[in-house]
Amino acid sequence: MGNLAVTYSSDMAFSALADPTRRAVLDLLLQGRLPAGQIARAFPVSRPAVSKHLRILKRARLVRTQRDGRQHLFELSPGALRTVDLWLSRYRAFWKGELANLKHFVESAQAREMPGQRKKAARKKHVGGKHGSTSTNPKRRRNR
Repeated sequence: MGNLAVTYSSDMAFSALADPTRRAVLDLLLQGRLPAGQIARAFPVSRPAVSKHLRILKRARLVRTQRDGRQHLFELSPGALRTVDLWLSRYRAFWKGELANLKHFVESAQAREMPGQRKKAARKKHVGGKHGSTSTNPKRRRNR
């Protein structure tokens, strides 16, 4: 079993990331450090609701604050995000393997279908048989 502090912190990070508004706050903070008021103006919810989201993100260590006079500036905190990324990396490897298997399956299926498609294409070129035209283009048919 992993370190209890790491497990607790990653659980809090995942819990915080489960909310779409909090994910949007993190996306907004990709621009850099922002004051709480500017973050709040970006959302259609009340300032107290945004403050609650920011507290949850801070408690989960996804953001950190710095005081500049009367303003609280928020910025991304990479530590908890690294924990989330580490957990996700195992699934990236899984999906990469699954996508490689899917690619192989599709390419194999296409290779099996190709001989049949060539025969169909050859038959379409000789529409008229013995008595008709050998071209599928009506403008190229001979007048009789």
